[in-house]
Amino acid sequence: MTTLISPNWLRQYVRTQPVCYFCRGFVNSSSQFAGHNRWSQIKHDKAKNDKAKSKERQIIGKEISSATQMWGPDPKFNPRLTLALSNAKRAGIPKTVIEAAIARGQGRSVTGEALEQVTIEAILPHSVAAVIECQTDQKARILQDLRYAIKDAGGTVTPTTFLFEKKGRIIFEKKDGLNPDDYLDHAIEAGASDITTDNEGRLIVFTEPTETKSVGETLSKSSRLTIEELEIIWDPNQDTLVELTEDEQVKEIEDLLSTLREESSVQDIYLNTTQQFG
Repeated sequence: MTTLISPNWLRQYVRTQPVCYFCRGFVNSSSQFAGHNRWSQIKHDKAKNDKAKSKERQIIGKEISSATQMWGPDPKFNPRLTLALSNAKRAGIPKTVIEAAIARGQGRSVTGEALEQVTIEAILPHSVAAVIECQTDQKARILQDLRYAIKDAGGTVTPTTFLFEKKGRIIFEKKDGLNPDDYLDHAIEAGASDITTDNEGRLIVFTEPTETKSVGETLSKSSRLTIEELEIIWDPNQDTLVELTEDEQVKEIEDLLSTLREESSVQDIYLNTTQQFG
């Protein structure tokens, strides 16, 4: 004999039974990843912006230090420093970074301690040779921190300066219609070893490192050009240049350079690559 169950009775029965909420829970694995792509994009954009800011901070800091070194720390008597400080303010460079750059141009730290020149040589990933120039009053700490960063990225701290040539470089202010041949005789008489122009149309003169300042001043007087930058550089030997053929390789080097530039004591990083990393 079959017993018929009334639908109303069944509904009432279900309502009175205890409910297991764990059993009723819905599983939806995609909810765990909601916004994942957006978060990845945000992290990617932030990392890209951080690298750009780090590079910009180093460039502007170098401009401030160079202007201070050549014409003094007082903006009232140093138009080049005034311009550099204006660029720093517009870029939102922190006051502490600006003060450190001005002090560095005078060969000291913000605390008044004398700065020491430190050179670190290394082979970075993909056989890229690097020479890293620093100015610091904490030599031991800088050596330790930068060596760790290089090794952590897969590089090796080892001699590399034999892959470069040390030169003095003088950059003069841009002048419309400038032709380097017009200044060749002046450059030779001043003691320069080479002369060219950059992409911005500025006259670039190379010389022996120890004669950089004297050649720059002599050529500035004879040519009536104003010195914009005067420095010692490591120029890579053309026959040992490394070409990075994959985008991932370029990104690895860019990421490491960004990490190294976070250290305010780092002044310049020279690489023997065909790519220009700035």
